[in-house]
Amino acid sequence: GARPFVRVGGAVACARRVHQQPAAGPRPQHVGILAMDVYFPQRCVSQKDLEVADGVSEGKYRIGLGQERMAFVGDREDVNSIAMSAVYNLLSKYRIDAEQIGRLEVGTETLIDKSKSTKTHIMELLGANSNVEGVTCINACYGGTAALLNSVAWIESSAWDGRYAVVVCGDIAVYAAGPARPTGGAGAVAMLIGPDAPLPLSHERHSHAEHCWDFYKPEMHSEYPAVDGHLSNTIYLRSVDVCYNHFLGKTTPDGSVRTFDYMCFHSPYNKLVVKSVGRLLYNDYVRSPDGCAPELSKALGQWHPDSVAPSTTYADRGLDTALKKLSADVYNAKCAPSAALSKEIGNSYTGALWMNLVSLVHNVRSALEGKRVFMFSYGSGSVATAFAIYPRAPSAAQNPAFTCQAIAETIDLQNRLSSRAEMSPAEFTAALLLRETTHGAAPYVPIEPVETVTPGAFYIHEINSAHHRVYVQRPIADEADDSVSATS
Repeated sequence: GARPFVRVGGAVACARRVHQQPAAGPRPQHVGILAMDVYFPQRCVSQKDLEVADGVSEGKYRIGLGQERMAFVGDREDVNSIAMSAVYNLLSKYRIDAEQIGRLEVGTETLIDKSKSTKTHIMELLGANSNVEGVTCINACYGGTAALLNSVAWIESSAWDGRYAVVVCGDIAVYAAGPARPTGGAGAVAMLIGPDAPLPLSHERHSHAEHCWDFYKPEMHSEYPAVDGHLSNTIYLRSVDVCYNHFLGKTTPDGSVRTFDYMCFHSPYNKLVVKSVGRLLYNDYVRSPDGCAPELSKALGQWHPDSVAPSTTYADRGLDTALKKLSADVYNAKCAPSAALSKEIGNSYTGALWMNLVSLVHNVRSALEGKRVFMFSYGSGSVATAFAIYPRAPSAAQNPAFTCQAIAETIDLQNRLSSRAEMSPAEFTAALLLRETTHGAAPYVPIEPVETVTPGAFYIHEINSAHHRVYVQRPIADEADDSVSATS
């Protein structure tokens, strides 16, 4: 049977067994992210190679999209397996007992069942602990943020029983052959939520929701979405405008981009993140054309809000060019440290914003403490939220495993990225074609070698005629006896 929380090989020294105290006394303070870990596939394809294979101009994907590589999976992995792998990484490295988990909430838009949630599959990792709240949150790329906000609210509520929450968000982003395909990707982020956290969330936030048909998935027989790329970019940037302005209004009415030390955005592709930073500067100008930085007034004068309505500027190439130039230094200083991981693995949908936070923690480490991080989450359809994270050093009473430095060291991001296998565009295309032609098949036994899966990760062993999926953990070479089987 399954033996949850078998040690993952190479767990770092700071990963020790930790125990949460029962809820008592005053309201929990500094609720947020105690620890994080990730899972991304071990196979990737170079965007440079895809440019050649697709016969497009040099730099179309690397410069035009701002992407370097894209993670992908074949028929051995699905959203359940990558979520299980991320949660297993988190709980095993930090030695969290199953009984310490009181809430498990998932964010994903990669649906393989219209009823049975990914959360229920992950329960196989928690052994006999069935007293676990939470479900799967679905709204395009926003579900991970919804799961996190729900979990934080649970810990801050009178219903909290003193245990941790676990949030996992991730997706497999695939597109039909064509111009959108290079914007795919895959990965999942797992987060341990509790009080006295090194990455606490602000109480203030602002959300913007509206009805639109920018990106949706009406066909259950296909993984591919219906996309209106132009509309999606417009709605995304409009949501940036609304959320940023209202969030500043609630927190620092006289604030600007200078208010924040770092920024993390939902990142379908990096060029849209670059545009978003420019929009923040533009909004600073629109709020106070005569009181903003002189360089903004000089460069943006022809777009004065008295003569050009901000709502008409989303496709203005002249403004876009001006903002890109104006925001270059701001992007490099405040946003580039968070953007590196998504440039390497592509769009993980619900996981994308949180991959960017992982990237920021990896690059800045303990120096992040005392800073202010602007967070922007977006999901098509659409729902968006702006909030902040205030990194800090937890009190001495808490386990030292829960620090920004410990998160960075435990994830060991650079080594994991470097150990991936870079595949050819033909191999990438073949893997996506295999997923396309076998989607929904039952019974089905995957044909790709198990070796395509990262050691220690979960994979699909088989799908029986009743559509039951059987998952198995690939052993780590030096811990072959520690594999876990899970039948779901």
